[in-house]
Amino acid sequence: MEHRENDYKVNDLRSALDLLRSLPGQLIETDTEVEPMAELSGVYRHVGAGGTVMRPTKEGPAMIFNHVKGHPRARVAIGLLASRKRVAALLGGKPEDLGKMLYRSVDHPIPPVVTKEPAPCQQVVHRADEEDFDLYKLVPAPTNTPDDAGPYITMGMCYATHPDTGLSDVTIHRLCIQGKDELSIFFTPGARHIGAMAERAEQLGQKLPISISIGVDPAIEIGSCFEPPTTPLGYDELAVAGALRGKPVELCKCLTVNERAIANAEYVIEGEVIPGVRVQEDQNSHTRYAMPEFPGYTGPASSNCWLIKVKAVTHRENPIMQTCIGPSEEHVSMAGIPTEASIYGMVEKAMPGRLKNVYCASAGGGKYMAVLQFQKKEASDEGRQRQAALLAFSAFSELKHVFLVDDDVDCFDMNDVLWAMNTRFQGDADIITIPGVRCHPLDPSNDPSCSVSIRDHGIACKTIFDCTVPFDQKDRFKRARFMDVDPEKWTKNAK
Repeated sequence: MEHRENDYKVNDLRSALDLLRSLPGQLIETDTEVEPMAELSGVYRHVGAGGTVMRPTKEGPAMIFNHVKGHPRARVAIGLLASRKRVAALLGGKPEDLGKMLYRSVDHPIPPVVTKEPAPCQQVVHRADEEDFDLYKLVPAPTNTPDDAGPYITMGMCYATHPDTGLSDVTIHRLCIQGKDELSIFFTPGARHIGAMAERAEQLGQKLPISISIGVDPAIEIGSCFEPPTTPLGYDELAVAGALRGKPVELCKCLTVNERAIANAEYVIEGEVIPGVRVQEDQNSHTRYAMPEFPGYTGPASSNCWLIKVKAVTHRENPIMQTCIGPSEEHVSMAGIPTEASIYGMVEKAMPGRLKNVYCASAGGGKYMAVLQFQKKEASDEGRQRQAALLAFSAFSELKHVFLVDDDVDCFDMNDVLWAMNTRFQGDADIITIPGVRCHPLDPSNDPSCSVSIRDHGIACKTIFDCTVPFDQKDRFKRARFMDVDPEKWTKNAK
């Protein structure tokens, strides 16, 4: 793989923030004290959350809160990845090429290594058997809203090892602080590798050692969001981050459990997933809600969360907590760009050169909706665009809607996509529905109460919207042609 200019500049959260400081309008800091319970996210909603967050919101800079109430020696960073342009800068690529970059990285993995050097994440150590150990005080985890079940760790890189195979994996899960040494972790049934590891450990009557690294290289956060079949069980997604950076992610051995953690993380929580124990997610708040999820709704509290017994918290000196708002553009980046990579890879292998690009749009939270920019090169390509859509559903099972557009339509501009729908699409001919397919449980419309075709919650009618021009009609659909000029001559000194 080619190495990009930024490959060795960004390797942790702090170097990522330094890069953003050098880019105009990409990072702001405040010394005004903020309450982590709902207020912090309430502020950032207006500054730069975007995504499916309730309006008014917008895309804006990342933000650092230097004074967090109740946590005098900690800072909180939010919104690092809440802009596709910012993600491109942090990964050293172009916004429109990010999906392809990740696709190439999956095919050229560089596995992580264990460092022998002192780990920055272990500069300060707090063990759970110490009298004053308290997760609420040690980890400045915010709540997004006043309705949240409790303080959530939203950007924790969970790392564990399968008890049978010895293969490890990293995944992001919903983690809620439940007590001074307890976390709940929510496993979406059948959707995440660490959930399968915990289930197997439980079958064996074993605890599952786990580390949770918070505040890491953005390449790790993006790479960790791949799912099967692109990265099957046993594929360590830290190797994707290694490929993106051209060098392996460095791990360190945990101090209290038999697992490894990301060596240059800001915080690491060490613990064990306890077999045979389930907890009510809102057992302390009794709000009946969990936290705002990527579709834009506050999800119900689960009564089936697993329990992590925490053994230690380690962190850097003057640590920086990293968090995100569930429905924000940050989730679109973390979930959507790997989904784009998965779809692009699946279609490219089946019909090389036809799929020009993919965009998992903000309106779908990076998961529910994909726009495929497809080029019909010859008459026999007619119909292949719909085959590409079927492959997209295979590449990412949680996908609900696929929009197909021609190569003269900008798939990253939803106005252009809707223009194609309005001028190249007929509802009675260009909608293809696939009812009764498993999709995602967090979509409230995927429920038997909404359609007789839905047999169980989480099942959806997957739909293709074919907004492409029939190959034999291309001459009738040529866009207005404008002179191609460089406007700088007229705009450079304009007042």
